[in-house]
Amino acid sequence: MMAGAAEDSRALFGAAVRAALQAWPALQIAVENGFGGVHSQEKAEWLGGAVEEYFFRNADLELDEVEDFLGELMMNEFDTVVEDGSLPQVSQQLQTMFHHLQRGDRAALKEMASLITQRKCKVRATALTTAGETDEDDDANSVEEMEVAATNDGAATDGVCPQPEPCGPDSQTIKEEDIVEDGWTIVRRKK
Repeated sequence: MMAGAAEDSRALFGAAVRAALQAWPALQIAVENGFGGVHSQEKAEWLGGAVEEYFFRNADLELDEVEDFLGELMMNEFDTVVEDGSLPQVSQQLQTMFHHLQRGDRAALKEMASLITQRKCKVRATALTTAGETDEDDDANSVEEMEVAATNDGAATDGVCPQPEPCGPDSQTIKEEDIVEDGWTIVRRKK
């Protein structure tokens, strides 16, 4: 009976990890836009198992270790540097869920996973065309702006839905000055 309860708890933790990752806007955008290549969805599913296994192999993790691990996975698998402030939030959620598991507090783990799922927003990034843009523009030197829209409970809102706060009415665009020489885009936190 004890082994069955441990397996159930581990499965519950795995489901909670996947819920947290599926609710993470940075990962949603990376998957939706194929930042991980044609197998982005499969990589996102694998990511849940990799994070779960990471916690079980390293039971006494510090928050910065979890952040570093998630950041490395996002960079290695999706060519994405997460600089929107969500990395510490997601890391904290994962660490808190693991502490619930270690204490055997299945009810708190279930509640946290449920809360994350309820707050989940669908995030969509779309390219915007700017006034004065012509077909004669050189594609190699052109800059595209992106608008990020979040959806919560089926209602669309203009804005990002950072965890753990619910969606807001703000909008975020990438401006030309945020593109640095090597083609990387600087993602800034809203003030």
